[in-house]
Amino acid sequence: MASRVLWKGAISFGLVHIPVALHSATSESGVDFDWLDKRSMDPVGYKRINKRTGREITKENIVKGVEYEDGQYVVLSEEEIGSAYPKTTQTIEIESFVPNTDIPFVYLERPYYIAPINKGQKVYALLRDTLLKTQRVGIARVVIQTKQHLAVLVPSGPALILNLLRWGADIRPLKELDLPPVGAKAGLSDKERAMARQLVDDMTGHWDPENFTDSFKDDIMALVKRKAKEGKLEDVVRPDKADPPEGRTGAKIIDLTELLQRSLRKGGATDETPKAKSSAKAVAAPKKAARKKPAAKTTHARARKRAA
Repeated sequence: MASRVLWKGAISFGLVHIPVALHSATSESGVDFDWLDKRSMDPVGYKRINKRTGREITKENIVKGVEYEDGQYVVLSEEEIGSAYPKTTQTIEIESFVPNTDIPFVYLERPYYIAPINKGQKVYALLRDTLLKTQRVGIARVVIQTKQHLAVLVPSGPALILNLLRWGADIRPLKELDLPPVGAKAGLSDKERAMARQLVDDMTGHWDPENFTDSFKDDIMALVKRKAKEGKLEDVVRPDKADPPEGRTGAKIIDLTELLQRSLRKGGATDETPKAKSSAKAVAAPKKAARKKPAAKTTHARARKRAA
């Protein structure tokens, strides 16, 4: 199955412009536990609950606020929040190149594959091979779905990987930890260091992800399969697909970035609005036909009088 494109844009540095597409490099493979009502086996959803009263509230009564001091919030409107969104440029803007050993692993957050599009293969290969040869990576900024990210562009085999980075303010300093000193000050003897080195050498091999699996997932799915074969299944009645719960969309998949761009251009109106109005009229039409039913009752009444 072909990989789905999440974003299209370009890598830009200096006067170089490389048209590319962004693809997810990961997928969730854990066990998905759904909530069920044990009395009826109905699916259990999430509700908006007032934490003080415990009562459910509607979406219309929810505003967004930022805690400024303990217990004091500044409320922001959707317009104020929207004005702070970074401008979407569809560009992975490389700001500098650094040695590939400079970025600690703790900064790495989420990887994406970068693939060339629109005849960008040659310049894509040029950037990839140059980074491999110089052992450097590119530090860039990119806006994805209205959110600005710091990222690193890394060559990996035949591909370029865009790995989103955590901002420096999101990384806790090491000084908060009680760590032993490095080097001679650690108080380790030469014998201890030699034994540790020998143990590491004995356990050294090549990285192969196939050698490692999620044992929890494997055990749970084996248990599920065994219980299913034993007939230990529960029938769960799902909500009507024609009337999805609030907050869920239908079968049509909408590109969120494209939708947000259209919304901003049209002042909040999207291409979906006219369709929705048309659908509403189509649904309302049968009601007019339903009002004609009393006429049928009158006809039956006349027939009964004639029979009498």
